Amino acid sequence: MSRRVNRISVVLDTGNVKELPQEDIKMILRAADMCIMKAGRNMLAKILKGSKDKKVLELKLNECPAYGYYHDMKLADIMHYIDWMIDEDYLQIKYDGRLPLLVFSDEGWAIEKETFAQELYQQFCLDVKENNPRVIHKLIKVNRKVILRILDIIEEEGNKEFIPCLEAYKKIETKRIGRRIIEVEKTIKDKV
Repeated sequence: MSRRVNRISVVLDTGNVKELPQEDIKMILRAADMCIMKAGRNMLAKILKGSKDKKVLELKLNECPAYGYYHDMKLADIMHYIDWMIDEDYLQIKYDGRLPLLVFSDEGWAIEKETFAQELYQQFCLDVKENNPRVIHKLIKVNRKVILRILDIIEEEGNKEFIPCLEAYKKIETKRIGRRIIEVEKTIKDKV
């Protein structure tokens, strides 16, 4: 006989929030990326607040680019923003046993994928400028769709200065991504 799981119920309260600026939506999604299927609304609020909570520091969530974005707000007000994001279907709640965890909706993931890709692309540009490919080692742990988006951006730019970094990256990446890197290099070389 299986044991019944009593799920922790979630009650959303958007307070007086009617709309959020696009930049706020991006930053909440950026912070939520650290919580996807690992944590819930409370942990996300702590990241956005910039909390020094033991669990936040232990999980290194203070390294998130959105950490402390709402440092001047109360946690309750930040929760209203998060609940609005769920209510507007940028984020969703999925249960793992009895715990409600955050996941991206399709729209939320599309925004986060672009935001994260742009962030990593900027790091890639800095590495190219300094001729020191550091970001490629971070990319090993990054979602493949984000990596493919970064490669699309590099291809659109068509800057031949990226080729040495792409060569170094191709050596440590999977065959599938390696093939895409070869295509990007070819496109860049053909533009020159």
